[in-house]
This record gives sequence, C-alpha cells and structure tokens, in this order.
Amino acid sequence: MSTCAANCIPLLIQQSVDGTYSFNRSWAEFKVGFNDSRGNYWLGNDLLHQLTNGARYKLQCVLQRTSRVFYVANYNIFLVGSESSNYTLSVGRYRGGAVGPGDAMAIHDGMMFSTYDRDNDLSSGNCAQQHGGGFWHNNCYSAGMTVMKDQGDGFVWKTLSYGTLQRATLLLTC
Repeated sequence: MSTCAANCIPLLIQQSVDGTYSFNRSWAEFKVGFNDSRGNYWLGNDLLHQLTNGARYKLQCVLQRTSRVFYVANYNIFLVGSESSNYTLSVGRYRGGAVGPGDAMAIHDGMMFSTYDRDNDLSSGNCAQQHGGGFWHNNCYSAGMTVMKDQGDGFVWKTLSYGTLQRATLLLTC
C-alpha cells in the first residue's frame, strides 16, 4: 500500500453546515456525490473508493456544537471499498484532539454503506430510512454526521455526552 504525499492538502469528503439539512439521498446520489447552495456536501462513494484504493489515507472529523465548541477526531486509516462490496468502510485507530470527542466511528468499521433505497446495515429495519441519512450504519449509528436527531435538531456524535452538532465535516488527510 502506498502512502499519499506528506504535503497533501486535506480533501473534503462530507460537510453538514447547518444542522437542518437531511442527507436523505439515494444510493445513486451518494455514489456520484452531491452538494447544495448552503454548502452541504458529499464527495461521492465511487471517488472515495478510487482515492483510497491502494493509498494510505487518514480521516479527520471536525465537529462543531451549536455553542460553537469544536472537537476533532482523527483516525489513522480510512479506506472505502468498491461498489461491489457496497463501499465497505475500514477505519483505523482513533486519536482525539486536545478536547477530543471520543471514538464514535469504531462501531462503523467494516460496515457497508446504506441508503434509504439500499439497506446494508445490521439492524432489523433500515437505519438510513429511519434516521434520514446514508452512512456506514451498523445497528444504526454512533457517528451521525448525515442523520438528523429528533427531526431536524442537529447531527450527533454519540460519545459527546450532551448536545447536538451544528456542523460536521469529514476530511481525507495524509
């Protein structure tokens, strides 16, 4: 496996900017990516696979509470499988910032991507359909950066003990 250049610029994978936008999109939309005029964004699962296949990338999650408190969670490995594997996620060891949010992504390691029209999670229902957002759901989510808590009350990172997130950003880093 090769390593990306040491001086690479972080690449935006996902951005939820206002806590009111739902990522309730189809498999086809997550496959190619999407954005809106407010800045809500998903790079696209095909491109995520192409970028991470054969290269060693890391994941950085930047989370902002409605109180404007920021948290950063870093993972030393981030890989996305091909569509034939339903874009299976591999996420490595967690490392938090000075005010780390805790590890909410580990439960999603090894999960296939799910959307409202393509259920690949481990729950008896369809997590993407129930919570309004595609993601690598396990038995629903722990890192809920694309799902809405309480119908439009913000995004969730379950290891944070209280409050919701106003913004959530995923970055591919070296």
